[in-house]
Amino acid sequence: QVQLVESGGGLVQAGGSLRLSCSASGRTIGSYVMGWFRQAPGKERESVATIGWSGGNTYYTDSVKGRFTISRDNAKNTVYLQMNSLKPEDTAVYYCAATSRYSGLVHSDYLYDYWGQGTQVTVSS
Repeated sequence: QVQLVESGGGLVQAGGSLRLSCSASGRTIGSYVMGWFRQAPGKERESVATIGWSGGNTYYTDSVKGRFTISRDNAKNTVYLQMNSLKPEDTAVYYCAATSRYSGLVHSDYLYDYWGQGTQVTVSS
């Protein structure tokens, strides 16, 4: 079992930055593909960014490319999402997720086994 806890969310003005952290416990995440998802009110949960085991492979949804950066520190059992140039449309609950069933980058939420409780990100215009 892997327990995931997100932190770092909050209220920020458009154009600002936030860094989300996802701290894992229970097992080391070195062999887990990690992902960040988000869900805005009335919308389906969507994949934001994914990172492979070593951190060398990453994926971003088109709407965040060039603004968000996913990274991981396996020694600290932590994954990060640096969010710059935030827009009101980035407002959502952000979730961290983990899966050990796949070695490649996966983006569908049903492929992930472990989830955090989520952290709210609100971007004001």
